[in-house]
Amino acid sequence: MIPRYSRPEMVAIWSPETRFRIWFEIEAHACDALAELGVIPKEAARTIWEKGGAAKFDVAKIDEIERVTKHDVIAFLTHLAEFVGPDARFIHQGMTSSDVLDTCLAVQLTRASDILLADIDALLAALKRRAFEHKDTVTIGRSHGIHAEPTTFGVKLAQAYAEFSRCRERLVHAREDIATCAISGAVGTFANIEPYVEEHVAAKLGLKPEPVSTQVIPRDRHAMFFATLGVVASSVERLAVEIRHLQRTEVLEAEEYFSPGQKGSSAMPHKRNPVLTENLTGLARMVRSMALPAMEDVALWHERDISHSSVERMIGPDATVTLDFALARLTGVIDKLLVYPENMEKNLNKFHGLVHSQRVLLALTQAGLSREDAYRLVQRNAMKVWEHGADFLKELLADKDVRAALSEAEIREKFDLGYHTKHVDTIFRRVFGEA
Repeated sequence: MIPRYSRPEMVAIWSPETRFRIWFEIEAHACDALAELGVIPKEAARTIWEKGGAAKFDVAKIDEIERVTKHDVIAFLTHLAEFVGPDARFIHQGMTSSDVLDTCLAVQLTRASDILLADIDALLAALKRRAFEHKDTVTIGRSHGIHAEPTTFGVKLAQAYAEFSRCRERLVHAREDIATCAISGAVGTFANIEPYVEEHVAAKLGLKPEPVSTQVIPRDRHAMFFATLGVVASSVERLAVEIRHLQRTEVLEAEEYFSPGQKGSSAMPHKRNPVLTENLTGLARMVRSMALPAMEDVALWHERDISHSSVERMIGPDATVTLDFALARLTGVIDKLLVYPENMEKNLNKFHGLVHSQRVLLALTQAGLSREDAYRLVQRNAMKVWEHGADFLKELLADKDVRAALSEAEIREKFDLGYHTKHVDTIFRRVFGEA
């Protein structure tokens, strides 16, 4: 997590100040429940909230205590006791460190999820606006990077919208899955603390109780969460790679906005490079790389070990902060994307009607030829276009075998561009609910 690829709101979730404040709230809510049960005095619970709530935790001092205790939660509780006084003895009754750590992580990940969901919503809005703007902007579709058949630029963006809509649904489920609370004691049996305390803390923090927490919340939840972030990052990269290709000099159908004063190269003043989308490809790689260690965290020893801790201290902030930045950057790219319909038309016509080959193939089969013979006739004329720059329509009209099956009017009709866009409205209704 570095400032270059970070946004303040997400960074704040992972700050020590936020973490210690959440720790305090977990402990204080637990004290409220313990007071209701008569385990600790109600006056003590009120004191803990009043004095702890008003405290400004000294991160440096907690770190100093930890250098002696070699235990972060004990260091925090020691510091908290300085504010609370004698009633601090009632804090952490029947709890273990993981009750605090895992519940805090759940709070942080749910808050991070809310930011990411808002990021996706902003991206979806930009994609929808640009998709309708270019619903009828005809362009060439490509498979294997080679001209295939016509589509529209709006359909390309509608595909991205549908994909990120699925990403949103996955993230909603991942958020729900990760939002669990564990206040169950040393091995999760509630031997020294009542299940009611967990239920109370969970309700106060917007979580739900973990059914079986051993000493930790099971890490399959975390594995699914970070895997979901990896899928979202992959969708970011997919769209970024599309834009990078479209910005290539030989293609130039779309381009990242090039701002006044921007420089593309230290050596070549003419350069306008797709630096934002290239950056997104790199950031996506980083987010995906954090899914694997999350999966490896699932297999902890017995009721728990600590092998997951160091992993999560890194991937929790890094994955969420990086993906937050990437989604915001992608939204900016789409919002300001320069689109060049004239170049799309020029590229579409670059191979003199070759993109209509399938329509001619199908017409020949419908006229009675076998598929193999029809394919041979169309391909031999298509190869003249590839190899000699011939005009596909003219070659077909001059081919006596093709003309034996199809009239000139029938052949010409197969070169109608509108044929390929006749169902765009249907696609848009499926994606957006409107056309």
